[in-house]
Amino acid sequence: MKVTSGDLTQTSELKAPVKHQGNVRTKLSTAWSQVKRLSSSWLGHPALLASLTVTGLLLFARYQSWLEPWELSAYDRLLQLRPALPPDPRLLVVTITEADIQSQEKWPLTDAVVNQLLTKLEQYEPAVIGLDIYRDFPQQPGNAELSAKLQKSDRIIPVCKISDAETPGTPPPPSVPVERVGFADIAIDPNGIVRRGLLFLEPPDSSRCSSPSSFSFQLAQKYLETKGIQPELTKDKEPQLKFGNIVFKKLSPTDGGYQNADSGGYQILLNYRSSNTNSLAQSVTLTDVLNNRIDASWVKNRIVLIGVTAPSIDDAFFTPYSSQERLLRKMPGVVVHGQIVSQLLSAVLDGRPLFWFWSDWVEGLWIFGWSLVGGVLVLVIRHPGRLVLVELGALGLLLGTSILLFFESGWIPVVAPILGLIASGTSVLAYSAYQRHQELEESAKKAQEQKENIALLEALLKERAPTLPTTEPDESLTETTALPPDEDTGDTAVWTQGNGATVDKPIAPRPRTTHLLQGRYEKSRVLASGGFGLTYIANDTQRPGSPQCVVKQLRPARQDARFLEVARRLFATEAEILEKLGTHPQIPQLLAYFVENNEFYLVQEYIEGEPITEEMPVDKRLPEPHVVELVKGVLKILTFVHEHSVIHRDIKPGNIMRRKTDGQLVLIDFGAVKHIQPQQEGETVAIGTRGYAPPEQYAGHPNFSSDIYALGMIGIQALTGIATYQLPISQETGDVSWRHLANVSDEFAQILEKMVRYNFVARYNSATAVIEDLKTLRY
Repeated sequence: MKVTSGDLTQTSELKAPVKHQGNVRTKLSTAWSQVKRLSSSWLGHPALLASLTVTGLLLFARYQSWLEPWELSAYDRLLQLRPALPPDPRLLVVTITEADIQSQEKWPLTDAVVNQLLTKLEQYEPAVIGLDIYRDFPQQPGNAELSAKLQKSDRIIPVCKISDAETPGTPPPPSVPVERVGFADIAIDPNGIVRRGLLFLEPPDSSRCSSPSSFSFQLAQKYLETKGIQPELTKDKEPQLKFGNIVFKKLSPTDGGYQNADSGGYQILLNYRSSNTNSLAQSVTLTDVLNNRIDASWVKNRIVLIGVTAPSIDDAFFTPYSSQERLLRKMPGVVVHGQIVSQLLSAVLDGRPLFWFWSDWVEGLWIFGWSLVGGVLVLVIRHPGRLVLVELGALGLLLGTSILLFFESGWIPVVAPILGLIASGTSVLAYSAYQRHQELEESAKKAQEQKENIALLEALLKERAPTLPTTEPDESLTETTALPPDEDTGDTAVWTQGNGATVDKPIAPRPRTTHLLQGRYEKSRVLASGGFGLTYIANDTQRPGSPQCVVKQLRPARQDARFLEVARRLFATEAEILEKLGTHPQIPQLLAYFVENNEFYLVQEYIEGEPITEEMPVDKRLPEPHVVELVKGVLKILTFVHEHSVIHRDIKPGNIMRRKTDGQLVLIDFGAVKHIQPQQEGETVAIGTRGYAPPEQYAGHPNFSSDIYALGMIGIQALTGIATYQLPISQETGDVSWRHLANVSDEFAQILEKMVRYNFVARYNSATAVIEDLKTLRY
């Protein structure tokens, strides 16, 4: 069927065993804890909210066309990256150059010269000739002969120009039927670049050009008719142009990077074949044709386009390739028309893909997806250097995907997802930094509250403190196996004494109506016990599989109302601190805390594994790289702990677990509030373990470097195979003398020595500083 203008166009102005079961339960418990922790992070982290917000802002910006110039520029760059196709063998371009005009000594060319040009070309039997030169007025001599030729020859397609707001248009040559005329108008974007091909347009009634078909479409249609292919319309609700099996879908205002394109008439995205005249098709000059310097095979059965390429005649346009070179070069109009003709023929005859686009909602999901990626990367990757590298990798993946799809003729948003990736990541990073600052301030506040509560409880204990019997000290200054959470300043405790002596009177547990703690925790086996309370394994009957957990039961030293009130406050504060510390994957997670029958309970994640004491038997020296890895692993945990204003105070091999599931180190037993009895006047309470606790901790004044000291002593013990309390001490400096007992490099030995200086001022002041020095070691 024949395609008519009314079918496809609309009026528009152109605009820019039991043990085995226990192991299974433990694994299930660990997996459940990890899933819960990850889910909690996802739901509580601002990544999702930031992604949605950024996506909403970007979609609004696209709706307002604010991103359109950037997307179009990205389109230009992608087009420049695409390899050019070989010249189209179906086309011949006859150019009128500056030299041709000088040789004729006249512009416009006379009708006689144009007639001579057409006559010579017709003798070689072209399929169709397109004359991209306005011939609305006679240019004597030779007008009669040219008019007769144009009227009789059905293979010559002249041009006209449709009227616009500034001009009434340019009519075609007289006596040429409108069915054989094509308008030369070209769709230009607001920034002056030609990216769209115009096929049909309904001219205004006042226009001097009444042809609804473009010059390019007329030439392609005439050529395809020689191949037995006629244009037709699809039977869709909105009919589409179809040649054979190829449908040329009409460009919509929001296709690709466009958001408000003037899609009047019938337009397609121009799929450029190449960047210049010579690479589009074979070309010859006007003088070459007139002087018979062409081969007949260059013309026979081809589409011949005749047009001006002389710079003095302003008939050239900016294209996506114009910014490719230092000078902004334009493409002659006749070549632009040739690009559209070649696109139509290549799609129909060669199967060259046409540009395709995603729907608006798919583009929205694409933008949201990359915004979410940007936020999640900040959520998952904490190290700044790695984060930058991964963000760059994600950016490269985004660009690579966009380029790959573009090479397959798919134009998808590029700028918006890039902005989403960066903006979402930046937003989450900024919020995380702010949130981190708030958390650290809150941790410091909780630490101060705990210090005040401990001081108050100590004062209450001293009011009624009896003289206690003297006991021989054991290896530990205090028992630390089943103690409540750590705190950075409190060195006293509110629970009954660990060596069996009690304050006031023993507290007998009250009868319970059920064997389950708080109706859910079923006791399994005892891990540790003392006058202060119990630590045991329990099963959580209200979680799938009843996974194991650790329950610490703490008995208050006194039962009077005032003491219990302050103890409750202290217990709650410590639990809140431990809850924050438990967000680290290498610190047991606090699952619950509660008070029952005036006894205090902490429920923590059960870590299946062995303490590193199993790795450090007496008289066994560990290899230096192994010790470096051990020290570095604990330091990374301490960095997190110290950032929250918490001092562990009891770093020792028994409190460092090697987790069975992944081999990672886990730091356990945070216990700043230790069990004590009322002290005699002038006495202080030290918390820690002999051989690992530094001097200032003995005096009751620990600091962050106290934990570093304890870890350094663990490193020395691992290298020497000697218990820390058996190492000699220098009488002059008070420092541990150990280097002659180990086979160790000077570099690592210097680091350990600085970690265990007697004077804490001479030690490392942070775990991060130690890690930086350890990075200089080569292993």
